[in-house]
Amino acid sequence: MSVTTRPPDAGGAPTQAAGSRPASPTARSAWHGGRIIVLLGVILVLVAIGSVLLGPQRGPSRALDPDDTSLAGSKALAEVLRSRGVTVDRVDSVQAAADKAGTGPRLLLITDMSYFNEYALSRIPGDRLIVGDLPGLDALAPGVRTDQGPARPRSREPECALPAATAAGSAYMGGTAFTGPAGATGCYPSRKGYTLVSFPNAGGVTTVVGDGGFMTNQRLAEDGNAALALNLIGTGKPVTWLVRPETPPPIAEVPVERSKSMYDLMPDSIRWTIYMSLVALAVTAFWRGRRLGPVVTEKLPVVVRAAETVEGRGRLYRARRARQRAADSLRAGTIDRLAPRLGLASGAGQHEVVAALAARTGQDPHQVGAALYGPPPVDDAGLVGLAGYLDFIERQVSEL
Repeated sequence: MSVTTRPPDAGGAPTQAAGSRPASPTARSAWHGGRIIVLLGVILVLVAIGSVLLGPQRGPSRALDPDDTSLAGSKALAEVLRSRGVTVDRVDSVQAAADKAGTGPRLLLITDMSYFNEYALSRIPGDRLIVGDLPGLDALAPGVRTDQGPARPRSREPECALPAATAAGSAYMGGTAFTGPAGATGCYPSRKGYTLVSFPNAGGVTTVVGDGGFMTNQRLAEDGNAALALNLIGTGKPVTWLVRPETPPPIAEVPVERSKSMYDLMPDSIRWTIYMSLVALAVTAFWRGRRLGPVVTEKLPVVVRAAETVEGRGRLYRARRARQRAADSLRAGTIDRLAPRLGLASGAGQHEVVAALAARTGQDPHQVGAALYGPPPVDDAGLVGLAGYLDFIERQVSEL
């Protein structure tokens, strides 16, 4: 079969016959061949988006809840404990926890104190594991102090002789730093205290940890978190896991008798007396008033720079040896400038300012207190040193 070609065009190349087709595919032919695949892909994407948007919505996560499967929950830890033969009972009331304690020795795990009475909980005998700086900690763990400041959650070594901690090794600990009573064992130390404190109580052992991150589904498989959680909770005793109730208990309304207001105690004629007094005051003001003229602007005879004013006042202080007044001015100015940056009110007390500033800068609280509230310097060199230290503290707070 022969192919007919036309005579060469002006460029000398032969042209294609009218009935022939190009050998390479065009865009139109590619679309016709692959449009089914493209349409199927679009349908799959739409179905996936619809399943996400229209599918069942997960409720809010409940931190350290043994039934919560989110990253903040503790479902994985509860299942591991059950697989080891430990009974885990989830309760959401003090009465339920007390009923469980009546069946025999148990471990009470407290992760939330919302809507709970700490004094009622403190009467439940047995071991206790308290997670976090919860309200009512004084009653649940007597002797444990939490005024050491926060500790950044990170991997820490136990550095103690507590078997549960030494067997687990490093763990993700932090939150609140504690100091325990006499005879307590502190583990996983921070710069300001211990993030785990354990000591014997009247009916067992009380253990307080600063943060429950090592017990969550997100962190359980890291470091020795799982081993530490199992050693603290899986002691062989059944576990009563106290969580916050999903529905807050109703608050009984107490009827309050409405007291009479000041206006109810006034006689009926007092209102007209006040009106007449206001009219008399307005008439008197109009009668005695004087019309003020326009504001007169005058040029200042001398313009004094602020720096010269400061230098002049400093020379006066030096001439009079008024080191105490100069030190008081420096300290008052530093406190006024630092209080808003530290989140304190303008009338914050000495202990609040010193504690907040020491926690923010890492400086020794005694040194900070002496600089801000100590005795005045005895010489000029001491005054210069005080000014330099106050400036150093301000720059540290500004840079953090």
